[in-house]
Order: sequence, then C-alpha cells, then structure tokens
Amino acid sequence: MAVAPGAGAAGKGAAADQCEYTVQKDVPATMRDGTVLRSNVFTPKGEGNFPVILMRLPYNKEGAENIFYANPDRYASACYLVVVQDVRGQYKSDGEFYAYKYEAEDGYDTIEWSAKLPHSNGKVGMYGFSYPGLTQWLPATLTPPHLVTIVPAFTSSDIYDGWTYEGGALYQSFTEDWPLSFLSRGAIQRLPDYPKLSAEMSQASRALFAKWYWHLPLNEFPPLYPKDKRVARYFYDWVDHPSFDSYWKRWSIREKYPKVTVPALNYGGWSDIFLNGTVENFAGMQARGGSATARNGTKLLVGPWTHGSSGSRVGALDYGPEAVVSIDEVQFRWFDHWLKGVDNGVDKDPAVKIFVMGANKWRTADSWPIPGTAFTEYYLHSNGDANTITGGGTLSTTAPAAETADRYRYDPENPVPSFGGRFQSSVPGGPQDQRLIEQRPDVLVYNTPRLAKDTEVTGPISVTLYASSSARDTDWTAKITDVGPDGTSMLVRDGIQRARYRDSLERPSLIRPGKVYKYTIKLWPTSNVFKAGHRLRLEISSSNFPMYDRNPNTGAQFGDDDRTKPAAQTIYHDAEHPSSITLPIIPTPID
Repeated sequence: MAVAPGAGAAGKGAAADQCEYTVQKDVPATMRDGTVLRSNVFTPKGEGNFPVILMRLPYNKEGAENIFYANPDRYASACYLVVVQDVRGQYKSDGEFYAYKYEAEDGYDTIEWSAKLPHSNGKVGMYGFSYPGLTQWLPATLTPPHLVTIVPAFTSSDIYDGWTYEGGALYQSFTEDWPLSFLSRGAIQRLPDYPKLSAEMSQASRALFAKWYWHLPLNEFPPLYPKDKRVARYFYDWVDHPSFDSYWKRWSIREKYPKVTVPALNYGGWSDIFLNGTVENFAGMQARGGSATARNGTKLLVGPWTHGSSGSRVGALDYGPEAVVSIDEVQFRWFDHWLKGVDNGVDKDPAVKIFVMGANKWRTADSWPIPGTAFTEYYLHSNGDANTITGGGTLSTTAPAAETADRYRYDPENPVPSFGGRFQSSVPGGPQDQRLIEQRPDVLVYNTPRLAKDTEVTGPISVTLYASSSARDTDWTAKITDVGPDGTSMLVRDGIQRARYRDSLERPSLIRPGKVYKYTIKLWPTSNVFKAGHRLRLEISSSNFPMYDRNPNTGAQFGDDDRTKPAAQTIYHDAEHPSSITLPIIPTPID
C-alpha cells in the first residue's frame, strides 16, 4: 500500500511493510481509579491485526514527533498501531499531575487497554526518552501480560539517586528547571491563577534563571512559591525528602529488576544527566532480569551525546561522522524483531555497544563493565601546593608517603561555576574547556605526566578522598579532564559527595569539624582514550553550581537555610590517608 502523505519510509533495516493509516484524536481510556486519560491512536489500514507501540509523555502528545525520536506517523506507516498518550493531569488527560506517582499503575492500565484496541494483535512495545523512559520502567515492574519489550532512553534507575539527588546533593539546575518547563510549555494554562507566571516564564532569560538559582531557602523557590498554590507541589516534596526514604523507594527501579520479564534496549549518552541509571539498568537486567528472555535480550547503546541527542557535535567537540546514529533505525530494527518476529539479527548483536571518545570509534562487549578492565589507583601528590592550574599537584600509581596536605576555602557565596558536563538547560553541556575554572584558588589540580601511549579509560570511576572541614556539613566535588598538548582541559567526567551522606543515603550524619573522614565520590562511567602526549587531570573542590545546590556549610535541615558560612577544607594524601582516583583502564586500547 502507499505510505500516508507526509509519513516517512520505515528506514534502513526495518521491515518492508508499508501501510496507510487513520488517526483518532483524544481517545479516552479509563484508569482503575476512574480517571480518564486521552491518547492519539494511529491505526494501520488493511487486513489483519498489528503490534502496538506506546508512548506516554507529559510534554503534549500533539508534539511527540518533534520531541522524541520516533514520529508516530512514521511508525504507523510501517504497519504499527501507535498510541501516544498525555499522562495524568497533562494537556488533554484528566486528574492531577504529580511526578512519577501514577505512572506504574496508569502505564499498566494503558498497556492492557492498548492491547485490546481494534486491530491490535495484543503485542505491546514502549518507547520514549527521559521522563517517558520512566513511564516504561515503572509499569514494567508490575509485569503487564501484554507488554513484550521496552526501549527506555536517557533515563535513570532511581528517582532519588541519579535523577533528583546525587551523592546526597540536589541536582539544582534540573530540579528547578524541569517543573518550570511545564509552565513555559503551557501544560497548565487551564488553571486560571497562572497567567502572570506563564508570561514571565515565556520571556525567561538565562539571567532570570541565574537569579532564581541563587535564592535561599530552597523550600521557598520563587517561581513555585507559595507551595500550597503552585501546580508543582512535588518539587517541595523532593526538597522535604533529602534522604533516600520511603517516599523515594516506591519508585526505585534498581530493586525491581526481577519483576521485569521483557527485554529492554537502553540507550543514552556519556554527557547525559541520567547516564548512570541507563548503564545500571542494563547491567541490573542482564544479571537479575525476571526471565531468560529479559536477561539475554537486554542491550546497551551509549554514544558521546548530551540528553536526547544522537549527533556528532557535543559541547565544544565534534566526534566525527562515526558518532552519528539514526535512533529511528535502531528502534525500528528492535521493534521489527521483538514485535513482528523479523529475523534481522537483533538477538545476536553484542549486548554492549559504546562510543569511545578520543578514539572516536565504537566498542562492543558482552557485559558491563568491559571484561578484562584493570581498575587502577592513581594517587594524589603535592607539597601542599595543588591550588590552581599552576600548582604542583600530580597523579601517579605510586602510593604517597609523608606529604603536606592541600587546603582551600570554600565560600557558598562564591561557588565554583558549572561549565559543561551532563546536560543542563541553563549551562552549556558536554565537554568544555575548564582552564578558567582551574585558575581559582578553591580548585585543587592534580596531573599525570604526559602519557607515553594511548590510555583508554572505559567504565565506572571513583575518587577516594581523605578530607576534613571546619564545617559540620559540606560537599566534595571531583572532575577529570583530558589535557591536550595545547593546554586545553576538556571535561570528561564529574561527581559530588555531600559529607552528611558519606556512609548512607538513608541515614545522614553530620561531621565533626577538623576530623578526617574517608569519602567516596562516584564520577559515573565514561569511555575516553587519553592520547599519547595528553595528560589526565583531576580537580577537587567543594561546589559545582548551579548543577548542584550550594552546601551552606551550616549543618542545618536541608532546604531551610537562608544563610551560609565559609568552610576551611583540607585534603590529605599521605601514607595514612592515601587519597586516590580509581580508573578503569582497558589493557588494549581500541585502535
């Protein structure tokens, strides 16, 4: 049959089916509590029944083809029955939107409803990235009988750790920007008391966001305050639950892999804000998925990208044509295999396919971390002079002996600015040159010698830090950069650890001023070849703002502080306190 006007072909590697289709708008589906959600349904014409591809999103189903990879028209033209639904409380769907709260049950009910639509063959797959990644994982943990596969992209394994908080610190730029995005998109225009704020948001500049980021206390964030009159009341619940308690545990994916019985195609980017969860979901499903099909069929694809991208240009770098991936083609091939039974080799593909930055090539493997990875400790050294890019800090595999500690002053009123890294809407993401930041006296800098040969770092990275502070609570941040022969210091990876959460994300405990504690900063995974002649650099400080909230150093209840105090910070690297970074070295770098 002819393709419907405006619909694309199925794509390279996809099944050859071509269909005309009809579109029904705002088709109602009643959830178990009586709330009605509405979907656009794209139904292929012709004889027989068709597999269903479902996406549930809070960003307006009418613009799905512009926000997410798979244009519903394109899938329908390839003979899939496509359902795109506004989640509860957004746009045409009834009820109240409260982030994550209803997605498991509403997703389950919608999957089963979709499976019974006219011309459905009862097989349902799901797709979408970011929040719609969670609208797949959460119902999948309830094991809906008609769900066959999911393709959750650029999404996390846990709503608390790696989505809202990291190492106990708040992802401030994300958690404050994201609720505001709903105002600017007009998702709540039906509420009469928002015209002034919506108008302000539509004209919001980076300067306006910068003003809001500095506001204290956090639990009176101006655009969403007062909390009892704002639509995003979930934001204040996030602030009121800074620890990993029962509020968060109900939505944790990582504890529920045995309940997920379908294969998942997980893809994301090295500069994505939810990268760690993407990788963890793959490894968790491969090890503990609820069926042999789920364990053996789950795959991982990671490119060099920021949130939702799939091209070659990332931050200040261009990784070349090898980095460009047609996600449409990847998803078509996946769905053709799992929903249509096409023998296209998806089941025989390597479980892991990752882009190695620096070499700008793809590497494949059967599991994660890469088998044979040599986790190697590089120790911090200095004579107490590691401050700034011109200091004497070094890294080597030789353990320290008697050395002078490094010191700096962390002032929350003058935090280290965020520049690059995981996607942020108000700060340039991806690899960016850190040299200006490295000139600050509150940034400690440690370098390897120039590398004699290419060194591939692929896998999870962590920093072990022995440190003391004059404060009762504070933060410790770390970055690694790739330093070229010309001196450019391109960000590769970063992370944070809040002192009160050093031992547990569930049970915080304040520190004693002046006492030395051992901290572990998880920098999340990466894959990068540090070329011969380059150096690997480690930065240590106490802030990365506004990516993370500023620790006020007072030790007070999180979110309540409207004052700050400076802290005197000391980093130890001696025989008794061997501070180090653990790097996942691949013995044979990719050619």
